[in-house]
Amino acid sequence: MNKNMRKWLSDMIASDVKKALPVLSFPGASLLGINVKDLIFSAENQANAMAAVAARVPSAASVSLMDLSVEAECFGAPIHISEDEVPTVTGCVVSTPEDAEALKVPAVGSGRTDIYIDAIRLAAKKITDRPVFAGVIGPFSLAGRLTDVTEAMIYCYEEPEMMHTVLEKASAFLIDYIKAYKAAGADGIVMAEPLAGLLSPDLAEEFSARYVKKINDAVKDEDFIVIYHNCGNTAILTIDSILSTGADAYHFGNAIDMAEMMKHIPADTIAMGNVDPAGVLRNGTPETVEKATTEIMDACCKYKNFVISSGCDIPPATPWKNIDAFFDAVGKFYSK
Repeated sequence: MNKNMRKWLSDMIASDVKKALPVLSFPGASLLGINVKDLIFSAENQANAMAAVAARVPSAASVSLMDLSVEAECFGAPIHISEDEVPTVTGCVVSTPEDAEALKVPAVGSGRTDIYIDAIRLAAKKITDRPVFAGVIGPFSLAGRLTDVTEAMIYCYEEPEMMHTVLEKASAFLIDYIKAYKAAGADGIVMAEPLAGLLSPDLAEEFSARYVKKINDAVKDEDFIVIYHNCGNTAILTIDSILSTGADAYHFGNAIDMAEMMKHIPADTIAMGNVDPAGVLRNGTPETVEKATTEIMDACCKYKNFVISSGCDIPPATPWKNIDAFFDAVGKFYSK
């Protein structure tokens, strides 16, 4: 049965006690006694990990793997896979306008996308007490992985038409991919557009926001929402273009002051963030996790549309005692 996700969002804003919604997926591997490599090649393992996380923590929603190599791999980009780290893209496939024109839009189901879609189908059957969100990459972040992350910034100035060609193809693929997640039972997506966080406001509007909006317009409805993630340190400067994407909710990284960001978010729109996933959650202690979480909530929970979260995807090797401390801190805050 489809959930009314618009109502879910409005109910969350109205509630005085809000459940945390961290980007928490890869640490589920340790709950199953398996490694990251076991996750990325098995839909059953991914679904079981999501279910194990949902059973462990009182999160507002369940989020699938935030693996930003999947979509680029479908376009032919080489990736590096290790047993215990999130896969990474290691080379580009577009370096000339001719390459961009020749780039083929892959079919959904190619590469590992069929595994990830099947994982959502299985997870949606296992997790019925909260929404299930799929993780996807954003259009500029995908284009950057196809052209090389560093070169992409230069191409925006020197080869803008080439970048727009790549972005059109990336967006076409992402629309089809997200629709496949929707058909598989996802209640929405978390779209990670971190590379846009390195762009100036004008470039962010031209090379990211307009394509994110195009994707959002093609996939959103009452029962399916888009949560936009940007972990760049320019997010506050580019907030106008970010909001123009028309996402249903927004998620920001720990490179920004979350309390300052909340001043720019409309009162009827949820914004989430932003406990440092590496420095605090992965490498901290339960005590430092509680301190950091409480400080952000003290600064931001005066805004009814704020939801506490991690600043980005929580790393695979994050100790569960730290993740538990994050949720304990949220519970303590609301029990005051």
